[in-house]
Amino acid sequence: MGARIRATASTPNAAPLLLLTPGEPAGIGPDLTLSLAQRSWPVRWAAVADPELLRARAQLLGIAIKIHELEPGQRPPRSTGGELWVSPVRLATACTPGRLDPRNASYVLDCLRSAVAQVRATPHAALVTGPLQKSVINDAGVAFTGHTEFLAELTGAPMPVMMLVAGGLRVALATTHLPLHAVPQAITQASLTQVLRILASDLKTQFQISRPRILVCGLNPHAGESGHLGREEIDTIIPTLERLRCEGLDLVGPLPADTLFTPAHLREADAVLAMFHDQGLPVLKYAGFGRAVNVTLGLPIVRTSVDHGTALDLVGSGRADDGSLRAAMQLAAKLLRRPQASAAR
Repeated sequence: MGARIRATASTPNAAPLLLLTPGEPAGIGPDLTLSLAQRSWPVRWAAVADPELLRARAQLLGIAIKIHELEPGQRPPRSTGGELWVSPVRLATACTPGRLDPRNASYVLDCLRSAVAQVRATPHAALVTGPLQKSVINDAGVAFTGHTEFLAELTGAPMPVMMLVAGGLRVALATTHLPLHAVPQAITQASLTQVLRILASDLKTQFQISRPRILVCGLNPHAGESGHLGREEIDTIIPTLERLRCEGLDLVGPLPADTLFTPAHLREADAVLAMFHDQGLPVLKYAGFGRAVNVTLGLPIVRTSVDHGTALDLVGSGRADDGSLRAAMQLAAKLLRRPQASAAR
């Protein structure tokens, strides 16, 4: 996306704290966590996980690393590489690498609960999440649609907004993890208004974009073709955009999704709002898979995450790429150092 005028940042905050939940214990999250711990980092960070799980995975991978357990309230030192600090949460049952077990669904959620509680109690702290497996949590009898919705419930956020970032491309979603048939009913003038206000506000506070320009996708092919391919644009999207423009939001659209993601449109834009998951994210992941970051807007905390899944076939192989998790850590630290984002939380 094109160069835009940014608000001026003041002196950054010192040494932010990042708490990382590796996610599904049988997946590559523990592998990636250990990979990151071999690097030196300019921030304090710790994993919220089972230390024995990480020790076993390190042995499987042949990684020599010192794993230290944090006491309640203890902050980890700056990371110099070769050591990993862990805020302990114990597995519900023994984990077999690459093999899902619904009995550990409670462990995955307990890690998130613990990490969120610690982040909310700590100044200049952020949450970074590794990949989890939604299906195995549902198999355990827990109604679960994803990190985004679960974190909103934990923090009392009324409307979380999922946005993925790959370089200068930012794509947010009007709806998240819904089956396609449920999307049109979920897009209302009220919900779209909330999403766009949050997106515009957090682009200002977290990303320091003084007046963000947002391109808005239509729901239907050709943005409805003047009602011939659907009336959602006429009945819902256009009236919402017109009203929000009167509030001062810089909104363009609704535009056909098949032509919106072109350099001519993106050059002067700061973000895109797609109407549903697979309308916007395939483009973003094609542009930046393996280095893209998922950012949850509308929360009272900073939260970033990976752009990929649990990759059970790569567990313990040493071939899992830590690029997206590394980018998520870097972006979380960058957002924490922006005083506007910290002050708003």
